[in-house]
Amino acid sequence: MIESSITDQEFALFQRLIYKIAGISLSDAKKVLLVGRLTRRLKQYDFATFSQYYRMLATGEHPEELQTMVDLLTTNETYFFREPKHFDFLRDEIIRKRTSPAPFRVWSAASSSGEEVYTLAMVLAENVQNSPWEIVGSDISTQVLAKAATGHYSVARTEGIPPAFMRKYCLKGVRSHAGTFLIVPELRKKIAFYQINLTNPIDAGIGDFEVIFLRNVMIYFDPETKAKVVHNLLPRLKPGGYLIIGHSETLTGITDRVEAIRPTIYRKP
Repeated sequence: MIESSITDQEFALFQRLIYKIAGISLSDAKKVLLVGRLTRRLKQYDFATFSQYYRMLATGEHPEELQTMVDLLTTNETYFFREPKHFDFLRDEIIRKRTSPAPFRVWSAASSSGEEVYTLAMVLAENVQNSPWEIVGSDISTQVLAKAATGHYSVARTEGIPPAFMRKYCLKGVRSHAGTFLIVPELRKKIAFYQINLTNPIDAGIGDFEVIFLRNVMIYFDPETKAKVVHNLLPRLKPGGYLIIGHSETLTGITDRVEAIRPTIYRKP
């Protein structure tokens, strides 16, 4: 029988583990969230305590379960056209002023379940006229990446998508898929998804980008980890490229290798 709560000592073990793996600082206020999300994993293994589950993870003999734990603790809420001023800036200040015929590449570095990626795809499809374009989406969670790759969502997720974009880029589900929609293949084929841990050096094989979106993920990092993540990303941003972060985030005191253009929008010299 599973105990109803986690001890402070047990919670501290998981705090250190998720920090070591993903760089996430799990505050004491997240204890209830951790219990809620991991209790079913204890049931899966017939463990009575969180200590037993931790010991199994700590052996390193169950990497698939370690990934499951990471998936459960890093899955975050997102939605289409979140913080829309960023997409306005992308359209009006970056794309429309661009003259290069080279491929236009954008990286959604914390893409979660894909809403940001497909929002970017709609904006690029409408506005990048004179060159090919492509988008990379990445996340540490394999669970949300699998969801994102399908491009399949509930109609409850359509809030924020302009009606014209819904008609043009979203296929309404019928029969057994009623109540859902699918992003059109023409957009999905221009997107690649990768599992990437931003706290580790980024493989140069991912290529370089004109724009990197790193939104609403640094709020989970301490200053040291924020600096490490930005340091890892910047080599993949082309000179003159833009790094865009969430409205509740800042790079002040984190790096001096980019210049602030607007609040939350930075340019690499």
